[in-house]
Amino acid sequence: MEALAERLSQLDSQAGGAIRVVAFYDALMRRRVDLPALARASAGLAECVAGFRLHGTGRAVRVASDGREASAPPSPASSTAPITLDEEEIGAVWLERPGPPSPLDEVLLDRFAIAAGVAVERYGPARTTMADPALVELAISSDSDEAARARALRLLGFTAHLPVHVAAVRSPLPLDRIGGLLCPTRPVKAAPLADVGVVLATTIDLSRLPAGVRAGIGAADSPDRSWRQARTALRFTTPREPVVRHADLGALALLAEIPQDSARDNADVAALARIADSPEDLETLDAYCATRSLRRAADLLHLHHSSVARRLEQLGKTLDIELTDPTGLTRARLALTTWRLLDD
Repeated sequence: MEALAERLSQLDSQAGGAIRVVAFYDALMRRRVDLPALARASAGLAECVAGFRLHGTGRAVRVASDGREASAPPSPASSTAPITLDEEEIGAVWLERPGPPSPLDEVLLDRFAIAAGVAVERYGPARTTMADPALVELAISSDSDEAARARALRLLGFTAHLPVHVAAVRSPLPLDRIGGLLCPTRPVKAAPLADVGVVLATTIDLSRLPAGVRAGIGAADSPDRSWRQARTALRFTTPREPVVRHADLGALALLAEIPQDSARDNADVAALARIADSPEDLETLDAYCATRSLRRAADLLHLHHSSVARRLEQLGKTLDIELTDPTGLTRARLALTTWRLLDD
């Protein structure tokens, strides 16, 4: 390998050199070398520092031309190329050449990136997150038989012995990034489906979700059941509680089964709908229902407790509910939750 690299560095013919670079990486792929070996070979071939980074794991490696890990501080990349897999950019490769790029750097990086994608797929789990929506729908649809579901999950990269959680997500951020945050080190796939994003993952770390993301999480049961649970849990999310696990809803999940016409006809829900145009009233009622304490609600709202007391007194009259009574508070909480589920 070193002898070939030396010969390539001395080639006068750019076209001939490009052909040999392609053959060089083809040979590496046939030998099934891993990413670190690819980086070492690339650094030796380019006679400068070569590196790669995977977005999903944050893993980054820089190798000097002598094959050792580069100890000098990183220099600006002289050339870069994306690593792609299943049409998703999963990382990047680069060279840190002190002078201007070599005429063969472009083809070298192109082949380095291709070989890196092959290595990631082979030695995975693959770090691609986005998946074919049709395949994801097959995995989570209640209309799929078990054989079709098992095959879909296998094609998505999930093995039979691993649990699969399903999350229903609404997010201003790209869905592949959300999937990578929810499950950074284990198999995870995501796809848009109708009006919501679907994430399938073997583990889910909710602490990594950024602000502005809403997610409903199903249990690690059959994926079709988990998907139904996740969609239901997503309906219960609010700005104050942006992530909801279906398992934590308990009997509250039954509210999602109430026909919407019946919910609208309920006196408490209808009364709540009449104050829906006042964000201040809704926020006050939500804070009080969430804390069940006048003073804690005042802290959440950054108001004096006397101001909150006056608002609640007026709200109680409007809703015809005694909010300071335990039964009245329960009615208000149920009405607020049911109203939020309307048309969701």
